Amino acid sequence: MSHPLYVAFIWHQHQPLYKSKASATEPNTSPKSNSPILQSRNFDLQGHYRLPWVRLHGVKDYLDLVLILAKYPKLHQTVNLVPSLILQIEDCIADRALDPYLAVTLKPTEDLNIQEQEFILQHFFDANYHTLIQPHPRYAQLYTQRQEKGINWCLENWKLSDFSDLLAWHNLAWIDPLFWDDPEIAGWLQQGQNFSSIDRQKIYSKQKEILARIIPQHRKMQDQGQLEVSTTPYTHPILPLLADTNCGRVAIPNMTLPQHRFQWAEDIPRHLRKAWEMYEDRFDRKPRGLWPSEQAVSPQILPYIAKQGFKWIVSDEAVLGWTIKHFFNRDATGNVYEPELLYRPYRLEMPDGDLAIVFRDHRLSDLIGFTYGSMEPKQAASDLIGHLEAIARGLKHRQSSGSTALENPWLVTIALDGENCWEFYPQDGKPFLEALYETLSLDPGIKLVTVSEFLDQFPATETIPAAQLHTGSWVDGSLTTWIGDPAKNRAWDLLEPARQLLANHPEATEESNPEAWEALYAAEGSDWFWWFGEGHTSNQDAMFDQLFREHVATIYEALNEPVPTEVRRQVEVHEVQGDHQPLSFIHPVIDGIGNEQDWDKAGRIEVGGARGTMHRSSAIQRLWYGVDHLNFYIRADFNAGVRPGIDCPPELNLLWFYPDRTMHNSRIPLSDLPDVAPLNYRFHHQLGINLLTKSIWFQEAGERDEWHTRISRAQVGLDKCLEVAVPWADLQIIPDWQVRLIAVLSEGERYSSYLPEDALIPIGMP
Repeated sequence: MSHPLYVAFIWHQHQPLYKSKASATEPNTSPKSNSPILQSRNFDLQGHYRLPWVRLHGVKDYLDLVLILAKYPKLHQTVNLVPSLILQIEDCIADRALDPYLAVTLKPTEDLNIQEQEFILQHFFDANYHTLIQPHPRYAQLYTQRQEKGINWCLENWKLSDFSDLLAWHNLAWIDPLFWDDPEIAGWLQQGQNFSSIDRQKIYSKQKEILARIIPQHRKMQDQGQLEVSTTPYTHPILPLLADTNCGRVAIPNMTLPQHRFQWAEDIPRHLRKAWEMYEDRFDRKPRGLWPSEQAVSPQILPYIAKQGFKWIVSDEAVLGWTIKHFFNRDATGNVYEPELLYRPYRLEMPDGDLAIVFRDHRLSDLIGFTYGSMEPKQAASDLIGHLEAIARGLKHRQSSGSTALENPWLVTIALDGENCWEFYPQDGKPFLEALYETLSLDPGIKLVTVSEFLDQFPATETIPAAQLHTGSWVDGSLTTWIGDPAKNRAWDLLEPARQLLANHPEATEESNPEAWEALYAAEGSDWFWWFGEGHTSNQDAMFDQLFREHVATIYEALNEPVPTEVRRQVEVHEVQGDHQPLSFIHPVIDGIGNEQDWDKAGRIEVGGARGTMHRSSAIQRLWYGVDHLNFYIRADFNAGVRPGIDCPPELNLLWFYPDRTMHNSRIPLSDLPDVAPLNYRFHHQLGINLLTKSIWFQEAGERDEWHTRISRAQVGLDKCLEVAVPWADLQIIPDWQVRLIAVLSEGERYSSYLPEDALIPIGMP
């Protein structure tokens, strides 16, 4: 029997619990969250919401994803809806989710005070510039004024109509393009400006209409058989860490752990039961699939999942690799060499009942999540389908029979965040998804299935003893994103005493004191620990810190116990970072403008005025760098008043060094070069940029310190700053290679200076 290549898409829809008790912490004075609107005790947030992201993502990401799929009934997929997200959507529909953004949106502009106007100017451009702001001329005009002239200028010069338009556009821009044919929405888009308070109220009513369709549409498509809806533990906790925070040392044996060991495995069945009951109530059936929060698994949590009745779970290929002691090597195009190990379900053997587990292809998931948004939609769709076709060919070639048809039912799992990535796509991903689905609907060699329908037809046959399952998550197969960092550990050390206190009050049951238990569940969510410490940051770090501590404090308050002083203090100081490594993939537009949103997740190296004497006189003040699956990116910010190529040397040379690799390398091809490290290293690639003419030249090292000219498709943008994108294809290296980079300024092929000082910039090809 021949088979198509089966593919299971799993979209994970999640937001942390933004609902706030707001009575236990001191006002926040962090530089990252200095808005009086978010801090003031006069602004009534008792039982309200701190942030608007459930509402805004609700009108942009959750409904359109399945409505687009509904146009292609042959294609089946899985969507994971986190229970705490469902609760918040329902609060929005019922007007129980007043947040500061919504409060000022609905307020007459003539009643706005100066603090509220400042808040609007600070936060109502919280959207991707290229996809949500720039396409709308009035919104882009207001953004340009704020960026170029500053908040104080806007406060002094803006009319009330400017504030009203900004309030309207922030709420309009987040509405998905799929709904733009709605007559009211089309009218507002055409109107463009001079929005009234009544207009803004109507926009909010339209948002609620869209939100009210989300859960019914998922239920309808599940009943029709095109969709499977899975679930997650109630408030998205890291189940292995609830069982025992010491499990962080499974992947990282020398991990520094919190002072207080958190061991509350009894909370695991509570989260699972609440998720199960919510699912049954909303979908009138029992759930089958569970997306463990952050795809974090361990042997200890499996019996609870199986006992609750779940049939399958999903995790990451890194967890499978650790489990079976196999590293998934990939070829130059990113496809795994041993596809038969990854593209199949496994059965976890347990005494009380088996559980199926599928492991996602990390790279394919990341391509959708982080890369395809920067490509032309049809090209991106073709690239993904090309990878799937390559997987099918690879599996066929490994068949001993030599058959040209797939003899076994293989399953490729693509599982990723279903909301945040679309902000980087044209029209919120609609052209990409339509191009992808149209092609897949016509392709007999690829079949999209839900996880359950595949398992029903082809039960897992390959087994993994439950005790052998690795303890880890989708991030590097470890738990370091949520524990081990000093700030993350401090958060656990705030949570554990509060949990113990609740245990010391046996009279406080979930029935008699639901407030205490709901606060515990909220504080156990993964998101707070994600944002604490190194690795991830946003312009809401301080607010996430505050929300976590408010949830912890509510446990004490609900038990009529005093709130400890340490709960009132920030877990960490939220300051603007100096030098740091990249926080995520980036996809900047190479135009020399240096849009702040394009580079906010990039690595940063301060140069001018931040280091030694040489750098105080440097023409370049700062370097930014980052990667995606297509390119390496670097940006140079010049000191104020510096004219590139006139007030500084006119040539910038980027040179790549590959540690621990055997290849031809050559000296930097400049005269007067000091014989000091790292300038006396030998390098393999050089990209030269003329800052006056914006021309480039690209070379590769050969024998005997020679350099050979090569063709390059690098992009250069030079205006307010220098931005460069270098395709990985130019460098012709293998995924996961480590690379080092140095930037050298020169004039007439004569050395002038280099940066960063006494160091190389570390890069990793995805």
